[in-house]
Amino acid sequence: MATTFSICLWHQDAREMAHYYQQIFSDFKLLSENPMATVFEMNGIRMMCLNNAAPNISFNEKISLVLTVDTQEEIDTYWNYFTKEGTAGQCGWLEDKYGVSWQVVPRILGQLMTNPETAPKATYAFMQMSKFDIEKLEEAVR
Repeated sequence: MATTFSICLWHQDAREMAHYYQQIFSDFKLLSENPMATVFEMNGIRMMCLNNAAPNISFNEKISLVLTVDTQEEIDTYWNYFTKEGTAGQCGWLEDKYGVSWQVVPRILGQLMTNPETAPKATYAFMQMSKFDIEKLEEAVR
């Protein structure tokens, strides 16, 4: 039997939060909506936003959503969208306008970090970055 799970997000207005993510994820699917919750899927992950019954609970960076992308254009698109009203962090980390932590990471980083020859150089390079720059990563490991 298959088991599924959803990520549950709490916000003052679940519908508003879902709409915010709908604007950036092209594969966004609204699955259900009622006065208590909005359920949707993006990038194949099911999310449930609940209208906040506990206003003293906030998001923090101990949990983050990771976007692994192929191109600099994708990095720039997500980064610019989320930091427009959010906060840029270090090493690809950011918080969107709701305080949800994200990491926008180039797929090539996995290859660079599993290679003992390129891992130290890649690490040094990305530790200097806020938003990942694929070209600078590639230059650093040459």
